[in-house]
Amino acid sequence: MFQPDRLTLGLMQPMAPLINGVPDMAGQLALAARADALGFAALWVRDVPLFDPEFNDAGQIYDPWVWLGQLAAVTRRIALSSAGIVLPLRHPLHTAKAAASVDAVSGGRFLLGAASGDRASEYPAFDRSHASRGEAYREYIEVIRRSTSEDYPELSGTFGSLRNLDLLPKATDGHLPLLAVGSAQQSLQWIARHLDGWVTYFRPLEQQRPRIDTWNRTVQSIAEGTFLPFTESMFIDLAEDPDTAPSPIFLGYRLGRHRLVEELTAFAKAGVHHVAFNLRHSTRPADEVMQELAEFVLPSFPSLQAPTTPPSQAP
Repeated sequence: MFQPDRLTLGLMQPMAPLINGVPDMAGQLALAARADALGFAALWVRDVPLFDPEFNDAGQIYDPWVWLGQLAAVTRRIALSSAGIVLPLRHPLHTAKAAASVDAVSGGRFLLGAASGDRASEYPAFDRSHASRGEAYREYIEVIRRSTSEDYPELSGTFGSLRNLDLLPKATDGHLPLLAVGSAQQSLQWIARHLDGWVTYFRPLEQQRPRIDTWNRTVQSIAEGTFLPFTESMFIDLAEDPDTAPSPIFLGYRLGRHRLVEELTAFAKAGVHHVAFNLRHSTRPADEVMQELAEFVLPSFPSLQAPTTPPSQAP
């Protein structure tokens, strides 16, 4: 999914338009299996704990951990990632166990993208403080990192106290990849010290370039020689005419495939390592768009496919 010398492409689920804020999830597992077979680098799943009509977006409806388990069962090679689990609304040990479990049943294909949450309306329902979510995020990252990598770690904080007990399973190879989704109320310096990469929203290149450059300078100042990837999401409405020039849509573009390759090439040269396409605003069927992307766009941005993991890998 991440390589220092290339850009790879992923897909956000669901690959379906919203009707009154809710997607039709029928066929989404088949689309996920198809994305895997076509060679996309990653599938991304969102965390929307509660439906807020003001946001009018239910994500993929289903709990992300349940859905990630389904995705692990129907795919073999593609990376699975969250964008992002709202850490302050969940107990960190529950999050750690769920993440390590998906990591295990997928054969080490999971990356935990973690967010602090942008919907203040959800916080009272969980009796959590929206104002202190940044502090909770930092604390919970440490709990997740240590409980998924260390044997019998001694941990205590606002979440409780862990003594003489262990969390199982542990992360594959002892390290669960953690990505910051958005700034999560943290400085880039903190993210670069404690996490494995940064995921941010789409912006036109001239607006995104300063963020890419700042991120790279931050990483080099803190851990020179360390590779911490820069990822962005991107809504696309792929036009049938391959030469259609880019025109803005919500957090992305409507454009033809030739112009998309040009845009992605420019992003790659600027230092973007992964782009996660969101097809929610596509005016064409998702399977048709995926096929065109696979035939004419993916060859310019190939992923390094992992060894095949049988869907029956689960314990």
